[in-house]
Amino acid sequence: MLKALVRCALLAFALLPAMAAAEPIALKFSYYSSDREIVYLSAVKPFIDSVNTAANGLIQIYPFTSGSLGKSYAGQAQLVLDSGADFAFINPGLTPEQFPDDAVMELPGLFRDVREASIVYTRLVASGALRGYGDFFVVGAIAGGPQSLHTRSPVASLGDLQGKKIRASNRTEGVVLDALGMSAAVLPINATADAISRGDIDGATVPPSMLVNFGISRVTGYHYLLHLGFAPLVVVMNKKKFDSLPKAAQDIIRKYSGDGFAMHFADTFMANDDRVLEQLKSDPKRTVIFPSQGDIDAAQAIFRTVTDEWQAANPRNRQLLTTVEGEIAQLRSGN
Repeated sequence: MLKALVRCALLAFALLPAMAAAEPIALKFSYYSSDREIVYLSAVKPFIDSVNTAANGLIQIYPFTSGSLGKSYAGQAQLVLDSGADFAFINPGLTPEQFPDDAVMELPGLFRDVREASIVYTRLVASGALRGYGDFFVVGAIAGGPQSLHTRSPVASLGDLQGKKIRASNRTEGVVLDALGMSAAVLPINATADAISRGDIDGATVPPSMLVNFGISRVTGYHYLLHLGFAPLVVVMNKKKFDSLPKAAQDIIRKYSGDGFAMHFADTFMANDDRVLEQLKSDPKRTVIFPSQGDIDAAQAIFRTVTDEWQAANPRNRQLLTTVEGEIAQLRSGN
């Protein structure tokens, strides 16, 4: 009996490494907002579910939503760098000093739609054209938009927006709003509804599909659909953590990153934007305003001025814009 017990103990001891190896590598994904929010549902959740299914126990990504790992939206990139999370969804426009080149993606009037902007952004990041990403593995580079204006008080034209204080999603958008005669305040989207409710601001720039999830629809009833720019958004992973993973795990993460990530997001986001816009138009308590041709022409002139001034600021800006314009031309030619 004693010999049998010893043999069992030795067998169990020998199996310990295999048992340990069978445990998946746990990875934490930080998301600053709710798991019911459109960007989470259209981009983050499909990525997590796809990786976890394909990994089959090799790795397991665990989502931490509603800021449970870090409530600051602007602090999500640093959270990943500090290893407080392995992945995070970030808005580079909230920390422009950390991502100084992303302003090229924020310029107004460049892109036709979310799909075009997201593919160009993905290509720029993949090529290393944009500073700030050296310590990250970039899962997805996408563009929210086009941004439009939503206010609490009545507006019917660009002139009605003069002097109003409007939330901007990034510094470049703020420059555009100021040039259009408004007063811009760069705010995280999850702080916007409260700011409007308190009267700190009069309205906000946001795509229609994001109005409901962040409570902005509760405090705005006038929707002026002047297409501004797009807001660059990124899913990043700590590069050291990525490099430490088994090659098989790296390959799985790569498979669901990049172009595929961007395209899935774009298709889902655009469909939802269309659906929400139809709901706004059919709601008798809301007023949806399509800009007149005169307003569009006036805005386009401002957009060109802002872009010209940005590119004239330094040679790097000019080169970045040339690169983006080249990528756009390739896409529109079918490449």
